[in-house]
Amino acid sequence: MLSERTISLVKSTIPLLSSAGSAVTAHFYQRLFTHNPELKHIFNMTNQQTGKQHFALFNAIAAYATHIDNPSVLQEAISRINHKHVSLNIQAEHYNIVGHHLIETLKKLAPNEFTPEIAQAWREAYALLADLFITQEEGLYQQGEQQVGGWRNQRAFIISDIVQESVNVKSFYLTPKNGCAIASYQAGQFIALSVQPPLSDYTQIRQYSLSQSANKNTYRISVKKQGLVSTHLHQLVIGDTVLLYPPAGDFVLHNTPTDKVFISAGVGITPMMAMLEQALNSHKNNKLLFIHACANESEHSFKQVIESKAQQHKNLSKEIWYENTQSGDQSGRIELSQSKLALPLEHGEFYLCGPTAFMATIKQQLLSLGVAPARILYEVFGPHETL
Repeated sequence: MLSERTISLVKSTIPLLSSAGSAVTAHFYQRLFTHNPELKHIFNMTNQQTGKQHFALFNAIAAYATHIDNPSVLQEAISRINHKHVSLNIQAEHYNIVGHHLIETLKKLAPNEFTPEIAQAWREAYALLADLFITQEEGLYQQGEQQVGGWRNQRAFIISDIVQESVNVKSFYLTPKNGCAIASYQAGQFIALSVQPPLSDYTQIRQYSLSQSANKNTYRISVKKQGLVSTHLHQLVIGDTVLLYPPAGDFVLHNTPTDKVFISAGVGITPMMAMLEQALNSHKNNKLLFIHACANESEHSFKQVIESKAQQHKNLSKEIWYENTQSGDQSGRIELSQSKLALPLEHGEFYLCGPTAFMATIKQQLLSLGVAPARILYEVFGPHETL
């Protein structure tokens, strides 16, 4: 437990953190990668260039300082970060490295305000937080390793099939190279791939949603060609090998006896496909609504699959919005107040996935329609952001 003095000293730095802003984390990452360049094989360097990781870390630091006397408030965010860390194979020694550079960064940027006493308070506070993360993540590692077909660290998989789902999205079916069993997972979870594209000096790890419900033989990811790693994956062929970390993630389908609405845009449809399959198998008495938005028919992944499922299952209704054409069920961007579906606003669960701006807009629409915040569930690509 932290002393009242330590808590008070850490809280006293909140104005300092607020005034410094993302300059703290920008300096931190520059220092981190200068002294420990091997960590470039773990961190998403694209997010470093865009500043997304800087923003996410700054928010986390400020939130911890604010709630240091009641960290349980942050448990949901901590759980999500735990799953991200496990998918990246973050180890206990990494926390020591990060903690050292964080304290040194704060001392460097505010030498007058960041006194030795405050520095010690932050060391104690960080050590407590790191221990919490390490303990919870070790539990996830063991859980993944001990289940049937589970493993720890990397495992080799072969691309057993490739399917073109839309103009920019390919599905990759991944089968274990050793022919042994694979770990099960919950619909909505993701899996991390470790590759080194020819144009990259570093190993690149990326998380991709599993786009079908769990089975005993293969994993399926559906990847949009839009960046360094995804472009590399689109160039691979059947028979190529990739390295995977075990499934992770806490954005999962709830096993509750209530109606469920899946709302996605673009490649955000991928976890929704797994959730829909699982819901159709296990929630046959619930109303299921599938709402998807994309630019046009050529960019509509899984179009025929969704239409077929809607015809086969009486409890499933779908509504497709095409922004640039008139060939969908609706035209333009999603306006839930204009939906032709009977939305279960008073009791349903609403699952969102897509670009952050899209999800923020949909969340506000749902709130304005009277949906309780606790029933709006979502996943953000890359570093976690608050909608």
